Amino acid sequence: MNKDQVKGMAKDVAGKVQEEAGKLVGSKEQHIRGLAKQISGKTQKGVGDVKETVKDLAKS
Repeated sequence: MNKDQVKGMAKDVAGKVQEEAGKLVGSKEQHIRGLAKQISGKTQKGVGDVKETVKDLAKS
């Protein structure tokens, strides 16, 4: 697991928390920011996944 995968997962989880907090307090802004953070985290994790795949292919 590389740093992009770890940071991406962390952003995704933080985004989920922020989204739910926004729902609880009725803040559409926080809800949307949480969704955006989740998208950013999933994208970063995807980049990390690609890096790992390339690294594994280079080894073989």
